[in-house]
Amino acid sequence: MHSTSLTDPAKTYGIHIWGEENFIVEEGVVKVNYGCRPSLVEITKKMREEGYKGPLFLRFPHLAANNVKTLFSHFERAKKEFGYKGKFKAVFPLKVNQFPGFIIPLMEATKDLEYGLEAGSKGELILAMAYTNLGKPITVNGFKDREMISIGFLAAKMGHNITLTIEGINELELIIKEAARLGTPVPKIGLRIRLHTGGIGIWAKSGGYSSKFGLTSTELLEAMALLKRHRLTDRLSMIHFHIGSQMNHISPLKKAIREAGNIYAELRKLGAANLHAINIGGGLAVEYSQHEGRSSRNYTIEEFTNDVVFLLKEISTAKGVREPTIFTESGRFVAAGHAVLIAPVLELFSQEYSEKSLHLKEENPPLVQELYDLYRSISTKNAREYLHDALDHMESLLTLFDLGYIDLTDRANTETLVHLIIKKALELLRHKPSKEIRDILDRVQERYLVNFSLFQSLPDYWGLGQTFPVMPLDRLQIRPTRSASLWDITCDSDGEIAFNIDNPLYLHDVDVEKEEYFLGFFKVGAYQEVLGMRHNLFTHPTEATIRFDEEGGYHIENILEAQNILDVLDDFDYDTKEIERRIRQQIDESATIADDERKEILGELYLYLSENGYLRTINFNE
Repeated sequence: MHSTSLTDPAKTYGIHIWGEENFIVEEGVVKVNYGCRPSLVEITKKMREEGYKGPLFLRFPHLAANNVKTLFSHFERAKKEFGYKGKFKAVFPLKVNQFPGFIIPLMEATKDLEYGLEAGSKGELILAMAYTNLGKPITVNGFKDREMISIGFLAAKMGHNITLTIEGINELELIIKEAARLGTPVPKIGLRIRLHTGGIGIWAKSGGYSSKFGLTSTELLEAMALLKRHRLTDRLSMIHFHIGSQMNHISPLKKAIREAGNIYAELRKLGAANLHAINIGGGLAVEYSQHEGRSSRNYTIEEFTNDVVFLLKEISTAKGVREPTIFTESGRFVAAGHAVLIAPVLELFSQEYSEKSLHLKEENPPLVQELYDLYRSISTKNAREYLHDALDHMESLLTLFDLGYIDLTDRANTETLVHLIIKKALELLRHKPSKEIRDILDRVQERYLVNFSLFQSLPDYWGLGQTFPVMPLDRLQIRPTRSASLWDITCDSDGEIAFNIDNPLYLHDVDVEKEEYFLGFFKVGAYQEVLGMRHNLFTHPTEATIRFDEEGGYHIENILEAQNILDVLDDFDYDTKEIERRIRQQIDESATIADDERKEILGELYLYLSENGYLRTINFNE
């Protein structure tokens, strides 16, 4: 059942808020606003024609590269505007997304910029050494042992521009020991400072005195004394702070910069002559909101870069020190928007309520008969009144069922008729939107079963309540009429994106037995892949990279199919050969399987084991 459009589809789903003109709505479909501007549904159907079913994870490398270039261009603009003499450099924090389909194209696209990688573990440091363009910055954060620090020394010997950021005095002592053992070159040294200023929001623990990382003022003085004593003061080149991911307000950052700027000036006065950089960490926020007045951040990138440059220039001038090189480690800003999860809707649960589901008796209870009469005679003129009557009758009839006055058939007819009346009333009233109708939509929600795992693909929604933009890929010239709750295919009640009146999602009333309906989950390129869990043994969706050539055409490349069931079990350290042996033995020993069936059954099971665990089709009416 379709209705005509009364609203701007782009505004219905807030694409003008979060889309940053990277995705647009044209001709009723979502398009990539680049090159030949292909639609996402076109790309999706091409992959499905090649046999890739289930959810798809699409990467758009040009979007991540553009975000890096945007960051550099805005800092260069701000530097010019304020006459700032320091440089600007940046690194991508690997913890945000370590996948090769993201990292390798990013490093290739940014090789002409002062852009590198940040590592927080030994594995990440090896990746940073392998893929950072030689001479570009590498920063190493997080807790370190002697081995990790030794790897940093090897990176310096290889010619990498590497800075080991000290989280505690013990790490500085390890560097001093390794310098005595290995000699030169000694990597650059950074000091992470524990600021008084804290962040805000759900990721605020990275800043403030209670934060996990950083040196107190007393420890900074102790570090300076150690560096002087061992003649390594010249290796101190950077101070670093990070007040939290997804900073939704600019004011904590401004306070932190003032505090860090003064610490920078004081350390230079104490003899850190080669200290020339302030790393302001990450936290540059991404706009996830789909609704006006509910922004994920209260500042623009222009304001962000202006504030950083202006404040550091002001402090440097006041303190009489050189203007520092500005480092950032913005990861979410770079990575989030480059990826889209596309998942097909498998079922609308209310579609079990159809006229063919009615089992009316020759003589029905009066209220059931009244519901049937309402359904047959509903019109635009009386739709609102009949809708109210239907909802009242449903409450009364359910009470009668609880008391034993009507039977299960009467209850089933009640549920079916009320849903049919609601659907028809909403269609008839589509030209007359009102608060009352919206309130009814909020009460009567459609449950959409979507072929994905929330725990695998959107773990931050489950763990932190982080929302992501969601919208259908087509039918956008048609007004959506259903308040939508999204259910994933895991057997976990937490696998749901419930309808929320403060962040409502409205979708179309489609017959998925006759037509495909795809949902796009946007801005999922930061953290979601690396944090995704294999709840119910669902694995990473089939992945593909969408590249554009110089003529604007696009190519689907680097398709990485979702792991099959045996591969997932193997990753969990099951002996898959043993699993196959046990299943084969059970088939051979089964008394209910005929001899001529055994080979066929075994072959069918092997076929299923060689596929991924996502669903292909589903029909509850079969």
